[in-house]
Amino acid sequence: MAQYILASQSPRRKQLLEWAEVDFEVFVKETDESFPPHLAPRDVAEHIARQKALAVLQSVPDDRIVIAADTIVVLDSEIIGKPSERNEAINVLSRLSGQHHQVITGVAVMNKEKDLVFSDVTDVEFHILLPAQIEYYVDKYQPYDKAGAYAIQEWIGVVGVKCIKGDFYNVMGLPVSRLMQSLKEFGV
Repeated sequence: MAQYILASQSPRRKQLLEWAEVDFEVFVKETDESFPPHLAPRDVAEHIARQKALAVLQSVPDDRIVIAADTIVVLDSEIIGKPSERNEAINVLSRLSGQHHQVITGVAVMNKEKDLVFSDVTDVEFHILLPAQIEYYVDKYQPYDKAGAYAIQEWIGVVGVKCIKGDFYNVMGLPVSRLMQSLKEFGV
């Protein structure tokens, strides 16, 4: 039985924990991802991560440590969610084209005795993207499950990202290095 539970269906988060050689199992419970409207973006990501972790924590044995995360994209103080369809994804990427934005991942690590919640911020700047590039990416990669309508490790990141300041893996959905440091607080 693995010591850690990843409360996420994200294949990217799963891959990142595998790369870090963490022994874990995936267990997810349906979670309300709404948040109080007065929260700042960092607090939104942390709030949702905490809710995901709490939903799973009540269903696992006492000795298990739950890891949950939520990633949001912020452009001009506005949280950009996951697009639901093609036109929305094209509109989101058109807005991000040539702009700086922030990717914020909230992380919750908890067991029955302790909880730790933090967030990590990475600044990302896109080159100006041509409409044909945006349409190609959306049609080929269908980024409907991704905050900000993109995944930095895919084609759009290779050709469209001008620069980043911060943790690359945070943009993928999990600031793994910081998470690994945080796990030390749980004595493991």
